[in-house]
Formats: sequence, structure tokens, C-alpha cells
Amino acid sequence: MTQPQTATSAVPVPPVPPLPPAPPTVQRDGRTAERSLTRRLMARPEIGALIAAVGVYVFFFAVAPSFREAGSVATVLYQASVMGIMALPVALLMIGGEFDLSAGVAVTTSALTASMLSFQLSANVWTGVFVALLVSLAIGAFNGFLLMKTGLPSFLITLGTFLILQGANLAITKMFTGNVATDSISDMDGFGQAKSLFASEVGIAGIDVKITVLWWLVFAAAATWLLLRTKFGNWIFAVGGNKDSARAVGVPVNLTKIALFMGVGAGAWFVGMHLLFAFNTVQSGEGVGNEFLYIIAAVIGGCLLTGGYGSAVGAVLGAVIFGMVSQGIVYANWNPDWFKAFLGVMLLLAALVNLWVRRQATRR
Repeated sequence: MTQPQTATSAVPVPPVPPLPPAPPTVQRDGRTAERSLTRRLMARPEIGALIAAVGVYVFFFAVAPSFREAGSVATVLYQASVMGIMALPVALLMIGGEFDLSAGVAVTTSALTASMLSFQLSANVWTGVFVALLVSLAIGAFNGFLLMKTGLPSFLITLGTFLILQGANLAITKMFTGNVATDSISDMDGFGQAKSLFASEVGIAGIDVKITVLWWLVFAAAATWLLLRTKFGNWIFAVGGNKDSARAVGVPVNLTKIALFMGVGAGAWFVGMHLLFAFNTVQSGEGVGNEFLYIIAAVIGGCLLTGGYGSAVGAVLGAVIFGMVSQGIVYANWNPDWFKAFLGVMLLLAALVNLWVRRQATRR
């Protein structure tokens, strides 16, 4: 008798799918590796100026007791603002790869134009203010146009403009006034309104702060937005880095550089109006040498002489350093003749710090 065999139903086993291939190993270098927060901060062009500004403030805070007073801070900010308003367009121009050595005397030209035109025509001072703006923009446009047409270095072109304006300021002032200074316009129509806009004071926490400080902050915010949030800002970096490559990708190089020179003219106009309405009269020989101070503030703020690198915030910090040094020496009761020497040391130290910062930021 045969035993019945128990049939077992076989359950089919699904095949095991092959494992997906391992992703290829990505070789990361300094350009593709994700950088740390510290490295990203170090890549900012203004970080060197920030370090220097903190160091200068701590130094004068320690050696000059009067430097700590609130009124002294207002004075420092005023000095910084007058320098900083011009340092901003100069920094943008340097990022675009150019210089303007006529910026210092252009401020005086603007003030002389507004003062003498208003006085000689017995017109409302706003007429002189408007004409001075046109003259300042025309000087900037001339520098930019000649640069683009000739291909000469901006150093040579603006040096020529510097000499022309310096001589014209003195000669024309003597022609109309008989001396080296303009006549006072404090009793002319519109003077009070213009003074309130360009040279008044604002009370903040019981301290009188010059209105130029507020304008300076507004201009700094506008310049930062222009550089970092607009197409024109990209054009500035592009033409400063390599204008031939920028032109090859469609950047209007000529328009960008002419606009940057006109921006310096606009800054010269504003500072010139402040000086005119703050002191009622203008000395025709003023402004010589200030162009180097504007460039120094921009370089201390991280702008490269070769162009294509820098920031508006850095120019602000460079101007703050200038204000602290110029007033800190006075508050410390030092010989003010040391100011330029101290500023030169700051320039060299800032250049070395900026070089070290860039090397750290680009190190793989």
C-alpha cells in the first residue's frame, strides 16, 4: 500500500533587483567645495576695513578721553560724511577699473559755479545750484567720453582735467571777484532753503548731527543696492574685471564707464553745495589733494587698484577711519602734522590686510 505523498505548493520568489551603481566620487577643489561661514565672511572686501576701524576706534578710545564723548562722535561722523559722500562714487569708479584725479578740485568748481553765477546774476541761489549740477555732470561725462574715445589711461585724462579745473577755478574767480574767494551769498533769495537741504543740523538724542551724515547713509544704502541688486552693478564689476570679456557678452562698456564718471561729478556737486552753504563763500584754491583722500578711503575699504573688486560698505568704513584719525589726533592733543603720516600707515596696513584677506578667501 503506497503512502500518499503530501503535495506542497511552491511559492515563487521574486528576483532580487541589482543594486544601483554607486554615484561617482566628486572630486572637490577650492572652487566647488562648500566654504565655511568664516571663509565666506573673509571673502567680503570690507572685512579688512572693519578690522581696521575697530582697531582705530579702540586705540583712540584708550588714548583720548574726549574721544569718548557723544559730541566728539558727532564731529567724527561729520568729517567722515563729507569724505564719505565722495568716497562712494570714487569707489564705484575704482571697481569699474578707473580713477578720477580731478574729483577734489571738481568739488570746488561746483561750489564756485553756484556761488558766482548766483551773485553775478543776482538770481535765486537755486539757479546756481542747478547750473552747478549740469557743470559737474558735464565734467564727468567729458572725462568718460575722452577715456572711451582715446583709450588713454584715466590717470592721464583726469590729471589733465585736474590741472584745467585748478587753473580755471583761480583765474575765473579773480576775474569776477578780484580776489581768490567768492562773495558771500548768505543774504540772497533761496539761501535758507538750500542751507537746510545741504548744510543744516538735525537733533538726535540731544546731539546736533550734521545733515550730511544722514545723506551719507542714504547714499551708501543706494550705492550698495546698485552694486548688489541691479544689472548695472553687475556691469560695474564686469567692466572692472575685464572690459573686453564684458563687451563680448553684451555689457555696454562705454555707457557704464561714462555713467561712473558722471556719478563722481554728481558727488562733487553735492559736497560742493554743502561747503558753499555751510560757509557762505568759497576759496578757489581748495580741494587740491582731496582726490587722493577719496582714493585712500576706497582702498582702505577694500577696493583694488586693478578694478573688479570692492564694495560701498567698505568705502563707508574707509571714510569712518579717516574721520576717526583726523579728529582722534586732535582729541589726543598730538601734533596735527602727524595726520598724513598716520593716514599713510593706515593705508599700507589696510592694503596688507586686504591682501591677506583675499588670499585666505581664495585659498583651496
